[in-house]
Amino acid sequence: MKNEIMLIQFVLCLGCLMIASVSTVIAADTGVDNSLYAQLLSKHVHNGMVDYQGFKNDEKKLDAYLKTLESANTKKMARDEQFAFYINAYNAWTIKLILSGYPGVKSIKELGSLFSSPWKKKICRIDGQVLSLDEIEHKILRPTFKDNRVHFAINCASKGCPKLISEPYDGTALDRQLDKAAQGFVNDPKRNYLDNDTLYVSSIFKWFAEDFNHDIPAFFSKHASKDLNRQILEKSGKINIKYLDYDWSLNGR
Repeated sequence: MKNEIMLIQFVLCLGCLMIASVSTVIAADTGVDNSLYAQLLSKHVHNGMVDYQGFKNDEKKLDAYLKTLESANTKKMARDEQFAFYINAYNAWTIKLILSGYPGVKSIKELGSLFSSPWKKKICRIDGQVLSLDEIEHKILRPTFKDNRVHFAINCASKGCPKLISEPYDGTALDRQLDKAAQGFVNDPKRNYLDNDTLYVSSIFKWFAEDFNHDIPAFFSKHASKDLNRQILEKSGKINIKYLDYDWSLNGR
C-alpha cells in the first residue's frame, strides 16, 4: 500500500513538472527576441541622435529583426509585453522607412506624396496584416493602451520628436521606461519651458490634447523636475499655453 501511494505521488509530481515545462515553452514562444534590435540601437543611437548610415550598413540585421516582429503572435502576449511590442515595431519600421530614401532624405515628410503622408504607407507586417504607422499609433497604441506617455516613446525620426532611446522597450520594465521618456521630454528646455506665466510646449500637446485631458499643466506637474513643478504649482490657474513650432528635420547625425 505504501509503495502504491509513493507511486501515485511520483506520477502526480511528474505530471506537474510536465505541465510546468509546457507552460514555460508556451510563455517563451509568446515573447519576442529583441536582442538584435538592442544591438542596433546601442550601436547607432546616441542621446537621441540616429546614425542612419550605420543603420544602412546594418540594414540586413534590421530586416532580420523586422522578420522577428512579423512572425510574433501579439494575441498571446501579456498586456505590457504587447504594448512594448507595438512601440518597438513603430520605431523600427520608422527607421526602415527612412532608410528607403536615405541618404537623400532630410525629413520624413519627404517620403510621402502629394495625396498621402508617409505615415499612411502600408509597410508594417504584423499578425499577418500589413499596417501603416498611423494605424499602429491611432488604431492600436492610443485606443488600446490609453497611456499618454506613449507619445514620448514612439519616434517619428524628427528633431522635434521625443528622443529615440538606445534600448528596446520591454514589458518587464515598461512603466519605468515610459516614465523616463515622459520626464526626459517634459524637462528638456529645448522642447518645453516656462517663461513668466506662459508655458511654451511642443505641438504634440496640441495635436493630442484629448490624450492629456486638455490639462497640460497637470501632466507637466506630474513629470516635471522639482523646480519646474514648484513653479507650475505657484502659478496654478494662471498659466497660459503656447505651442512651439515642430522641427521636422531628420534626427540624424
